[in-house]
Amino acid sequence: MKGRVAIYGSSYNMFSAEPYLVTLHDNVFISVGAQFICHDGGVLPFRREFPTLDLAAPIVVKSNCFIGAGALVMRGVTIGENCIVAAHAVVTKDVPDGSVVGGNPARVIKLTADYLAGAHQKSLGIGNLYGDEKAAEYKRIFHGNEG
Repeated sequence: MKGRVAIYGSSYNMFSAEPYLVTLHDNVFISVGAQFICHDGGVLPFRREFPTLDLAAPIVVKSNCFIGAGALVMRGVTIGENCIVAAHAVVTKDVPDGSVVGGNPARVIKLTADYLAGAHQKSLGIGNLYGDEKAAEYKRIFHGNEG
């Protein structure tokens, strides 16, 4: 890891068998169930005939990225700066800077700038709050009470 990274709901298998092949830059947020797969296990049944057969490649996630819940990032992928990977996306190709990707296989669905424009319009204005203070605001906003 090259910078500040936040991992939510991490598990032992998040980085597969080769965590040393995953590079996370600064300000990367990884949601629950996301996985980084640096190898292709499909070659395993053929190792009797081809004992040296191996497919693996590093994964790079550049700065200011969010990887959604259950997303799979596959071998050889670089996710550019300022990107969002939607929940359960399967990322098999590089993601250009400033992109939001989703689907299986993942494709660009919008630009991060467009996502942010919409987020600013819909924002609850409480992103700076934490814990009980944030919970109280959610209750006030969504249930009309103070706590």
